[in-house]
Amino acid sequence: MDIGIGIPNTVLDTPGALLIEWSRRAEARGFVSLATIGRIAYPAHDELIGLTAAAGATERIGLFTNILLVPAFPVAVLAKQTATLASASRGRFTLGAGVGTRPDDFAASASSFQDRGRRFDRQLEALHAAWRGDPLPGTDHRVAPPVPNGRVPMMFAGQPRFAAPRAVRWNAGYTIGGAAPEHAAGAAEEFRRTYADLDGASVPRVAALAYFSLGDEHTEESLRNLRTYYALLGDWAETIAQGAARSPHDLRSRMRAYEDAGIDELLFDPTVANIDQVDRLADIVFG
Repeated sequence: MDIGIGIPNTVLDTPGALLIEWSRRAEARGFVSLATIGRIAYPAHDELIGLTAAAGATERIGLFTNILLVPAFPVAVLAKQTATLASASRGRFTLGAGVGTRPDDFAASASSFQDRGRRFDRQLEALHAAWRGDPLPGTDHRVAPPVPNGRVPMMFAGQPRFAAPRAVRWNAGYTIGGAAPEHAAGAAEEFRRTYADLDGASVPRVAALAYFSLGDEHTEESLRNLRTYYALLGDWAETIAQGAARSPHDLRSRMRAYEDAGIDELLFDPTVANIDQVDRLADIVFG
C-alpha cells in the first residue's frame, strides 16, 4: 500500500508559504503524493492553486485533489486550470472529483445544488474534450493548453453505485473520504464489484483518507480544526474530531487495517499546520 500525505490547505490560519515548504518536505521524506481536501464556503486555500505552487516546488511527488467539487465550478475555467496544472507538473496531477454534499458550497459559488450530479456528468464530457484539445461540446472554443497523454487521470468519490459507472466510463479509480477501515473495506469491495459487473477495462485504483495529528501539544488545535470544518454535521463532527489518529500505535494499526481492507493508497491528512507533522508521520510510516 502506498502512503501519501495531505497538505494543510483547509487547516485554519495556515500561511500560504507553508504549503510550499510542506510539499518539498513531503517529497524529500518519500511520500508518493500530496493531496488536498476542499470546500468553497470555508476560509481555505484553493486546491488547484495550492497544488500548482507545490508542482513548482517539487519534481516527483504526485498531486491529487481529494476531492474537488467539480459541479461548483464553471467548466471552461476548470478545464483551463486543470490542464495548466497537469502540464506544469509534467503529468503528475490526478483530479479527484465528486459532486459534494453541502448546499452552502454551492450557494457560495452561485451554483445549483439539486442537479449537481447530472451537471457533473456533462462537465466530465467537456473536461475530457478540452484535455484532448477539442472544443468544448456545443461550441467552437478550445479553452485549454495541451495535456500530457491527452487526459488528466481521475479518481471519483461518493457512493460506489454512482462512482463505479463514472470510473468505467473514464478509466478512473475510486477515493474514499474519511471512512474507518471497516467501512472503507465495504465501499472498496462494492466499488470493485460494480466496476467489474460493468466490464471495466482495468484494475481500478482505490484510495482512502485518514486524519491525523502527532504530538500531545497539537491535540487541542487538531480537535478545534476538525470540529470547525465539520460543524454543519452537528454531533457527527465530534465523532470525526475524536476519530483522528494521534499516536504512533494508532497510525500503525490503521495502516495495517486499511491495507487489509484492500486500499491501494492511504492518504494521511493533517489537522494542524505545523511542518513537524510531515517528519513525525514519515518517521512512523517509513521508519
